[in-house]
Amino acid sequence: MKKTSNHPAALPFLFLSEMWERFGFYLILGIFQLYLTDTAKGGWGMDRATAADIFGTFIAFVYLTPFLGGLIADRKLGYSKSIIIGGILMGIGYMGLAVHNLTVFYLSLALICIGNGFFKPNISTLLGNVYSDEKYRSRKDTGYNIFYMGINIGAFICNFFAAFLRNTIGWGAAFIAAGIGMFLGVLIFVIGMKHYRHADVRKPEQEGDMPLSKIFSVVFLPAIVVGLGAWFIPGNVFGSDSTDAFIFACIPILLFFVSLLVKADARDRKPLSALLAIFAVSIVFWAVFKQNGTALTTWAQYYTDREIPAAIQQPAQGLYLAETVVNKADSVTAYDEEFRVMRDADGKPLKVWDKVPYFKNVAPEKMPAEGQSLSLYNTELFQSINPFFVITLTPLIVLLFAMLRKRGKEPSTPSKIAWGLLISAISTLMMVGAVYVCSNGAIKASPWWLIGCYGIITVGELFLSPMGLSLVSKLSPARITSLMMGGWFLATSIGNKLSGILATLWDTYDNKANYFLVNFLLLGGAAAVIFLMLRWLNRIFREYVK
Repeated sequence: MKKTSNHPAALPFLFLSEMWERFGFYLILGIFQLYLTDTAKGGWGMDRATAADIFGTFIAFVYLTPFLGGLIADRKLGYSKSIIIGGILMGIGYMGLAVHNLTVFYLSLALICIGNGFFKPNISTLLGNVYSDEKYRSRKDTGYNIFYMGINIGAFICNFFAAFLRNTIGWGAAFIAAGIGMFLGVLIFVIGMKHYRHADVRKPEQEGDMPLSKIFSVVFLPAIVVGLGAWFIPGNVFGSDSTDAFIFACIPILLFFVSLLVKADARDRKPLSALLAIFAVSIVFWAVFKQNGTALTTWAQYYTDREIPAAIQQPAQGLYLAETVVNKADSVTAYDEEFRVMRDADGKPLKVWDKVPYFKNVAPEKMPAEGQSLSLYNTELFQSINPFFVITLTPLIVLLFAMLRKRGKEPSTPSKIAWGLLISAISTLMMVGAVYVCSNGAIKASPWWLIGCYGIITVGELFLSPMGLSLVSKLSPARITSLMMGGWFLATSIGNKLSGILATLWDTYDNKANYFLVNFLLLGGAAAVIFLMLRWLNRIFREYVK
């Protein structure tokens, strides 16, 4: 008798496609700021504020395009075709970053944003459709958990590839590897097509649905017009042209969502109010969480003791996963005491006869003898800590909620989001402690401070992030669920942009503890707001979620 599989045959193909797509994406994010600020090995040599601004704008658009890409796939292209188009665009974009030309650089970022819009929402939707088969329906949540594991495996391993390639070849090789990973994901997806072709069913426009043309004309066209107008305004209102354009472009979209609330009937107004409140506080979470690619990367690069323990130095060097710095003077880029690049009158980095900046704040007892070297962890390897904790902590969080459910004490979805914000706020206090222990960067801090910060905020992420889309699907009026999913992506996008804005302020804080205290106040304030609203949110949740 033929054994029936617990999961559809499509799962391993979709799992591997998503894993390799995320491999490429998170490889790029792990080295993005390092590449933009590098002055010694072929990077762009930008100042940190400019790099943080570009990073924030990039990840903002990466999370804005899935709204439109999902709608186009739903109603016009279909999921498979959208996934293939998106993957190819992203692969070209990743490889384009290897070309050291500013026009090609920005064009490549645009291709990645557009490609992600077609890929990201639709592969998840396709997986859900595959599990709509009656014999697999009960295992849908497990299927998504396995799929989510693929995302984090890709995010975990990619930084080791990035470190190896930039240590042995250079930046370009790392970007090309990201592109190869993406194309491999597309190839795996195409090979598995026979297993999910039946699930690629476009959704016909239902009565009450807003037509695609109207969504574009009412939501996106005004945003584009206002954004372009803000870009070309002489001077800056919010610090840079890209920030001005993004913030002003969001205004018509925000007004559109407010108008949905105002025009809603009495039955729909309550859940819409609750969702918009959740969206607002989630913006603050993403504004702090996404600083892992900017402020926390700066902390890892210059303020963290990255020396590899003697026990694993040799294998790390053999695998080319160690960065070697020699304690002797040479012609190097000049840095001030806060690790800012010093520039001449033309804005070009100054060169001086000195040691590499890593040695500026090495503790005296750890300073190697003159002419001796240190083996260091590559900075981007710290970006693998979060996905590692997601992989290891997810089963524990799931088990915790299962135990509480059995006892009838499982928190509601709004309560989980509130606790997620509070736990995330505590993570920033780890960094405040790190600043005080290392005397505001006078000596390097132990890497365990950064690891602890990532561990705590990952718990907050697991309380909050998976709950967002779940809440949207449960509370949204059926006719505008897609639009409200777009609202969640918009909130994430705004938060991502704000993370870049906050990171541009890093160099303005003489005492770095104050920088992290601002993050604590933001998250703590958001947590306080949602705890104050919790009784109201839970009442709506109980009324509308059966």
